[in-house]
Amino acid sequence: QRTAATRRSVPRPPLPPHRRPAPHLAPWHPGSDTRRHAVVGRGAALRLESSAAFHSLVIRDGGKVVFADRPHGPPITLRARYILIRDGGELHVGSERCPYASRATISLYGRAADGAAVDGFGQKFLGVGSGGVLELHGRRPRSWSLLDKTLHPGGLRHGPYSSERRWGSRGLNLRVLDAGTGRVAAAGRFDTHLRAAECHRLRDFLALQPEGSVVAAAVGDSAARSLTLETRLLLRDRLRSRHISRLGYRQPWALVGILGGDPFLTAEDKREYHGNGTTGLAVAQREFLTYDGTRFTVTAFSGWIKGSPLYLHIGEVIDGIDMRAEVGLLTRNILIQGEMEDSCYGENQCQFFSFDTFGGHIKILANFSSVHMSGVELKNMGQQILGSYPVHFHMAADVDERGGYQRPTYLDNLAIHHCFSRCVAIHGTHGLLVKDTIGYDTLGHCFFLEDGTEQRNTFQHNLGLLTRSGTILPSDRNEAMCLAIRNHVYGNYIPVPSTDCMAVSTFWIANPNNNLIENAAAGAQDVGIWYIFHRVPTGQSEGQYPEGQAEHTPLGVFYNNRVHSNFKAGLFIGKGVKTTRASAEDPREYLTVDNARFRPHQDADPEKPRVPAVIDGLIAFKNNDHGAWARGGDIIFHNSGFSDNGIGLTLASDGTFPTDDGSSLEVSRSIFVGESSNLGSQGGQNSYWGKGANGEYRTLPRNKTFPIRGFQIYDGPVRMARCTFKKFTPTADRYSSAIGFFMKNSWQISPQNNVSQILMEKSVGLKVFFGRAGQWFGNNDNDGDKMSVFHDLDGSVTGYSNTFVGRADNYLLRHPGCVTVPRWNGVMCTGKYAQLYIQARRPENLTLSIARAAYHSHPVQLQGVNRGAPYQQYQPVVMLEQAYIIQWDGRAPEDIILYPINFNRGDWLHVALCYPRNTIFHVVKDIYQRRTGMVHSIKHYLAAPSRDSVLNGTGEQLFYFDRALGYLFVHLQAHEARQGHSYCSQQGCERIKIMAQMYPGGSWSCAPNPFSQRPAAPQRPMSQHKAVPCRACGAPQVRLAITSTPSVKYVRIQIQSLSKADIQNHLISAFIKVCALLHLKW
Repeated sequence: QRTAATRRSVPRPPLPPHRRPAPHLAPWHPGSDTRRHAVVGRGAALRLESSAAFHSLVIRDGGKVVFADRPHGPPITLRARYILIRDGGELHVGSERCPYASRATISLYGRAADGAAVDGFGQKFLGVGSGGVLELHGRRPRSWSLLDKTLHPGGLRHGPYSSERRWGSRGLNLRVLDAGTGRVAAAGRFDTHLRAAECHRLRDFLALQPEGSVVAAAVGDSAARSLTLETRLLLRDRLRSRHISRLGYRQPWALVGILGGDPFLTAEDKREYHGNGTTGLAVAQREFLTYDGTRFTVTAFSGWIKGSPLYLHIGEVIDGIDMRAEVGLLTRNILIQGEMEDSCYGENQCQFFSFDTFGGHIKILANFSSVHMSGVELKNMGQQILGSYPVHFHMAADVDERGGYQRPTYLDNLAIHHCFSRCVAIHGTHGLLVKDTIGYDTLGHCFFLEDGTEQRNTFQHNLGLLTRSGTILPSDRNEAMCLAIRNHVYGNYIPVPSTDCMAVSTFWIANPNNNLIENAAAGAQDVGIWYIFHRVPTGQSEGQYPEGQAEHTPLGVFYNNRVHSNFKAGLFIGKGVKTTRASAEDPREYLTVDNARFRPHQDADPEKPRVPAVIDGLIAFKNNDHGAWARGGDIIFHNSGFSDNGIGLTLASDGTFPTDDGSSLEVSRSIFVGESSNLGSQGGQNSYWGKGANGEYRTLPRNKTFPIRGFQIYDGPVRMARCTFKKFTPTADRYSSAIGFFMKNSWQISPQNNVSQILMEKSVGLKVFFGRAGQWFGNNDNDGDKMSVFHDLDGSVTGYSNTFVGRADNYLLRHPGCVTVPRWNGVMCTGKYAQLYIQARRPENLTLSIARAAYHSHPVQLQGVNRGAPYQQYQPVVMLEQAYIIQWDGRAPEDIILYPINFNRGDWLHVALCYPRNTIFHVVKDIYQRRTGMVHSIKHYLAAPSRDSVLNGTGEQLFYFDRALGYLFVHLQAHEARQGHSYCSQQGCERIKIMAQMYPGGSWSCAPNPFSQRPAAPQRPMSQHKAVPCRACGAPQVRLAITSTPSVKYVRIQIQSLSKADIQNHLISAFIKVCALLHLKW
């Protein structure tokens, strides 16, 4: 609970012409008549000079209403059930060149059941139709910024004025300022919770303060128990408070106003206390002018969380990651608000909300003449009704130069807070600029693109905080809403909340061709920024682009965005929405969360080259599950920082063979931190609190046992280069590793996954971890778990260059020169590795057993991935130029296809497959082109007279079936060149198709090893691969810190002092070291 005053010198200019009474504007004093349907039409140009109230106000046919700007006069409030501007009508409050200097309020009133809706707009709205002009321009203060210093619980905001003692202690805390100079004149704390006598002292304090002084008041802990009725009434009258007379136990309350002044000049806020804590701060804030025209801001805020003072707010860069807290200004001198009831009523989803959610809304339709909003506050706006949002551009098409607007449309410096359905909804609209806008404590997706067609919109330096669930779309809903709202499912289908819903996001980006620059998203119930894909346009935009276009559209600019304190993920790239109505075939609701992958190509044409999506400068910290998750290809992260997340970053491939034609994902020049020195605060949305690696108590990202991973490998291929890892240290409760793997993974893992120039700082206690059976990992025996692998190109992780790292029990990779690392549950091996893709039909439910001939007593069991396709697939990682044995837990499938993937020209395997002795074979080799589904270069295999004639690699198309042993022998070799990340060559995927005709009664068991006994092939010993010291490893030195101000360079200073033990041991290693930086070009 605290106040602060900050100054910025802005000399007051002489009254400009735009603010002088204009001769063509007639003075207008319409008074208050809530039954009047006012129309301002042709020839009417009115200057509203006093507050007014109507049933409705329609401005049309060239009519104009301009708010009078009289900074020293009373504020103007316009009340109406709705205001509609159309057909040449204009509403002006200030202008772009001369922002409004007074205080203006547009207040929209009415209950949901009152009156009829206006076609196309609904109820309780400010609407702009065809030909309408809406120009709202208030003062534009700094919308939001980052703390410069850390604010400890109970401490004051930093600024030119700060209290000499903290006053986060119990009672009423007051600051009195001289309104003419902005200086603090008096301050006091009054413990009206414990001592009734404090009420007398408080009354005496107020009696000494002159009328017209600025006062800031806030509750610390509790102030109500001994606060007498007499004192409450005095405070009500002197402070012009609406809530103090009903102040309750530990109820947060804050006020900024004028002693004895106009109630309209009082800013006041309160929150309810429920015993288990509040949902946020009570914040009151106002701007004032000194005698010399200098503006200053006074803020008071109050809050209680589970009996503890508020939170720790970081104001510094910690462990190389910029974790400074965002500070936003929620008040503006132009206010648009909905007038609300005290509680929820009627058909307003009251089973989910205790408060009234039928707020006002602004709706802008196509062909408007001009819309610009800046310096505007929106409060109590939005409705839990489709299409009624605080600011909604509805099917407005191009709103920039491309649409014929000489002054492109923008929203600038808006403060949208305590609203009931989104913040800014962009629907069928392109080219809109949303800048310096705050969305705070809102329901449903906040900054929202609706149908998947919206492109070229720019979100620049916006702040979204505390995005909560709403009811409108499945993706808005939380678990309870998802299960309860079933009006649009088919039949008796019960939604699955974790997959159908639970996706509410601060930025919901439904088309990648939009720009996100310097935004911050924090505290969302699910995701901070989510790129979601509509396979076809939805809603009123149906048919506007061909199927799949959004998934192939290149990414717009993504630069220097921050995501933190979100539950599911900071940034999520992937998934889509269901674009068909509920039916018997798919009973899920329309627009339910569905599967999709991001695969950008030039001109959104999959036949043209890929266009990498670049995520430049992401900062992701303290997200419960993921800092960032991205599925697709090509996607590149660089200059990014990840800290204190459950999992820092997961990169998942475009698909899995054969649906993916090969793509890449990459992270470079980035920093990963496991448990930083930012310990956080207990309480609030974070319910996970426990011991850190150094024994200190801190926030934890899932619970105290969740295995923390910096970079998580899922499938691949992925590449990581020039990254730094810090503070990944396992504890008695949990594993914590710099590099880890997706848990319970059934999918393929590519041996093309690779790392290079990695810096593992000394604080990393576990570089790599492959998991172990137990909590979180399950049995750790899915196909992907067993095949986990990556390639350490330069030895910067393992200490051995050109080394593959796999799971310790995977004998498909092993040879005698491998080195086991028990702490990793891993093994390091040199050699050449690729993948063998096996497709099986009739039956599709068998377990495959595959073994290297040299280690035939250590087979690997693979279950396959049943994707609902008419075949099963298995994808083991194999060592090249080796012999492999394949068996099944039943009679072999009738159709088997073997693909050599990630094979370079000339790479080969010998494969022996077990069949019943009486089997007849038809074996064909061809090349399959996945994009067209066509095959070419078909060649039929002949039966060979001996096994050796097949395995000697003559190039002939031969197979040999040993009826005595029951094994079919084939030589699998790549003959075409493969490029880049492609699984196969440009010609297509080479493969061998084996069609077997089997008869009943034949035995299908085979001997363990049909190959001649020979030791495993010798490889170069690991000692010959010893890596040399890497001076260029890790994030580049000019990027010692990943910050939201990348133009600022940092110098590393190391300070080491001596402990008592060091002194006793006669150590003299205390020092201060300043590291000089080289400015390198990249």
